[in-house]
Amino acid sequence: MALKLSELAERFGGEVHGDPDTTVSKVATLAAADSDSLGFLANPLYAPQLGATAAGIVVLNADAVDDCPCAALVVKDPYLTYALIASELYPDPELQSGVHPSAVIDPQATVADSCQVGPGVVIEAGVQVGDAVVLGANCVLSRGVSIGAHSRLHPNVVLYDDVMLGERCVLHSGVVIGARGFGIAKQADASWINVPQIGSVTLGNDVEIGANSCIDRGAIEDTVLEDGVKLDNLIQIGHNVHIGAHTALAGQSGVAGSTKIGANCLIGGRATINGHIEICDHVAVTGAAGITHSITKPGIYSGGIVPMDDAVSHRKNSVRFKQLDKMARTLKKLERAVFKDEG
Repeated sequence: MALKLSELAERFGGEVHGDPDTTVSKVATLAAADSDSLGFLANPLYAPQLGATAAGIVVLNADAVDDCPCAALVVKDPYLTYALIASELYPDPELQSGVHPSAVIDPQATVADSCQVGPGVVIEAGVQVGDAVVLGANCVLSRGVSIGAHSRLHPNVVLYDDVMLGERCVLHSGVVIGARGFGIAKQADASWINVPQIGSVTLGNDVEIGANSCIDRGAIEDTVLEDGVKLDNLIQIGHNVHIGAHTALAGQSGVAGSTKIGANCLIGGRATINGHIEICDHVAVTGAAGITHSITKPGIYSGGIVPMDDAVSHRKNSVRFKQLDKMARTLKKLERAVFKDEG
């Protein structure tokens, strides 16, 4: 596929800078681009590379256009526009409908004729698979699973009983959805007994789950991810968690059970969120932060890794840490007063 600059402006908006007939067929970084490549400048850290780029077209904002040596598409949000154009240049593989001979499909399952079912797939009784769904090799769909139209499961995805996926969901390899939640109770002899986990997991439309991520089924009610939620690789979502629409979690973050996260939130990598708390809409949590209590006001929240200590001392020191700025200001006032008296 090749796209002209004039076509890009018409389809994605923006102002044409340079020859409108300039054509690109691939994407590349500013440093590695050639005349057939589309580059973009969204992060000012890469601005020094712009002047020497050999790209055919660069997507950038108005502040950088004067430094661009080639044709450009001038837009307000270069990264978003680049993502849209790149999706056109690199579409998903075309659907190849049909069922591989090695797939095992229970007679009581319903699979649309337009689906692509790969080798080694297992589909149990009561499963419903919508139109144009792609099931990669060795996926397992347990009893009662429902998958909405145009969803794609990459190889080795496992869906436990009664998991429900909306339309256009993407699950990457190694994802496990609906394993039992971590509910255990201690008996008198100090041994553990499992608490039955009778809920399941419900995903809305346009949800994407990264490789080797796990979402536990609910203890009583379902674990829920609303429309447009995006999970990176290696993420753990505990039982009965509810994540609002269009919230995104970066890699290795974890959410403990029965926590509710609002819509349009951003959770940084390796962030941990305690159970049984609530986070309101439009909250950003920076990487490696530990969220231990509810957040009721939108904004950006940070935390760091402090040396391990016994729990009582750790809590006391955490309180002191929050008081550091006030203490520092008070100390400065006292210093000025002391030096003034001595002078």
